[in-house]
Amino acid sequence: MPGRSVISFSGVDTCLSSLKTCQSYISAGMDIATNVAFDLVENHNDMEEVNEMEKVMLQYAAMSRELSHYIDAVEDTVNQIKRDKPDVVPDLNDVVEEKFKALESTNSDLDLQRNEKFVLFKEHLKEMKAQFGVLSVPDEIPDLELVDEDIAVTQSQMNFICPITQVEMKKPVRNKICRHTYEENAILEHIWLKEQQKKKVRCPTVGCNNAEVKKSDLVPDEVLKRAISSQSKQNRSTQ
Repeated sequence: MPGRSVISFSGVDTCLSSLKTCQSYISAGMDIATNVAFDLVENHNDMEEVNEMEKVMLQYAAMSRELSHYIDAVEDTVNQIKRDKPDVVPDLNDVVEEKFKALESTNSDLDLQRNEKFVLFKEHLKEMKAQFGVLSVPDEIPDLELVDEDIAVTQSQMNFICPITQVEMKKPVRNKICRHTYEENAILEHIWLKEQQKKKVRCPTVGCNNAEVKKSDLVPDEVLKRAISSQSKQNRSTQ
């Protein structure tokens, strides 16, 4: 009785590695689009240009979703073959295509709105507009409640001191859970030290109830970084 076919997945692994590299390019593209939008707001450019950057972000989110679905389809196919070890190996292209189409059939516009980088983009964009007094529509009269909210957001950005180092931050990251900010290297080192001691990491901000800070909860705070940079430039100009 002939032995089962032996399949080498080295070529597939190489392709998957390339696809995941493409994912990093998409992520970098979203970062660039975000910074362009922030520059436009900071320089009080036409809001139509800012809105175009939002469309670009959604296009990147769609690309990211499609690529993720294809990677998932390939990985699922490989795992299935390894698990089932069929006597007759099916056409991998057909199997992957079928799984990919099944995943794509579940797509909705809400998926794009929920993209983590897009959510962060919208959140930071709102803060940038509040900080620089930019309205989304020319001559728009904002609701008083929204004005108060924007003022509160802007004021929260004025805390430039890291609760760990007690010095002004240069590369701030924000905790998605409790919303507090820290110097990136300081909080990562703090997390690492606690992990070595097999202890949970409490948020170092005084009075915070967040008892478990995770690396995955941290996101770059570009708005605060720009505010700190702007303040530093102002201080240098007055010296």
